[in-house]
Amino acid sequence: MQQHYEEKNERIRARFDELKSKFPGKIKQRLKLSWSNWGFGREPLAASAERLAKNNVGYIELHGNHYGPDLGYKAEETLQLLEEHGLKVSGVCGMFSADNDLACNRALVRQAAIDYLRREVPFTRAVGGEYLLVVPGAVGRPKAYDDVEFERSAETLAAWGHLFAEYGIKAAIEPIRSAEVSLVHTVADAKRYLCAVNHAGVAHINGDVYHMQSEESHIGEAIVDAGDQLVNLHFADSNRCALGEGFLDVATIIRALYVIGYNEGKRFVTFEPLGPGGDPYPAMHGKPDKAKLDALVATSIRYFREVEDMVLGD
Repeated sequence: MQQHYEEKNERIRARFDELKSKFPGKIKQRLKLSWSNWGFGREPLAASAERLAKNNVGYIELHGNHYGPDLGYKAEETLQLLEEHGLKVSGVCGMFSADNDLACNRALVRQAAIDYLRREVPFTRAVGGEYLLVVPGAVGRPKAYDDVEFERSAETLAAWGHLFAEYGIKAAIEPIRSAEVSLVHTVADAKRYLCAVNHAGVAHINGDVYHMQSEESHIGEAIVDAGDQLVNLHFADSNRCALGEGFLDVATIIRALYVIGYNEGKRFVTFEPLGPGGDPYPAMHGKPDKAKLDALVATSIRYFREVEDMVLGD
């Protein structure tokens, strides 16, 4: 007898094996790897870029740090620095806290969220990013304001869906575990939210395997269910640390990604190992430990590619 999750693993493996057998050309292109740099804390972008380039990471997900009109990365300087290290931008990690909460029942806070989008979307386009991660409610606020915050968030974002369409940036809605946010915890929730927004400029999903292991019945199935809407997938092991240091079923996740054609086009596996905890945002203010960060990146990337090699070769 197999456990239920093992049965689901086998179904995904069967689909992958069929793809590999019938359409071998579909698995020739490898998954594109990126790294979300806000978890590096106060480290200068140049140091982060050097580390990623050294470990053959071709893309970087930039910290969405335009919290005000005079704050955050400058597009031209950023592009020049990244070009020196052979890096491209996968997207921008939008940061939504209690200060800029799309679901807030206080109009001033929702206005702050709108103003943040008006700065971050053009920046994402200027640096060549594909997506901007959007969280429907504040991270670090697991208690709901009221019973209409879902509708209020969707209405607020819908009113500015044209901004994403105008700049050609994908709004990637991220489901987050219920210990950290009050709404949109699963891929199914994200799809329902996208339907509520009902705007062509807001149509994609940013997955995160750490949150998915808490909220989904099976990560691989959730990835398959997200399908073409999935544009980015945040990655860390089960303990939110370096890949290979936990018990995450990396092989099944990789098979699921190939099954949905995730290796083709501009879709990314973006590492975001922030460590355990209820509210990860303090990580952005941390004092960086170069040796630990070097080991974190080297270990994670090497392990992922080893598992990918095993999956494609077995």
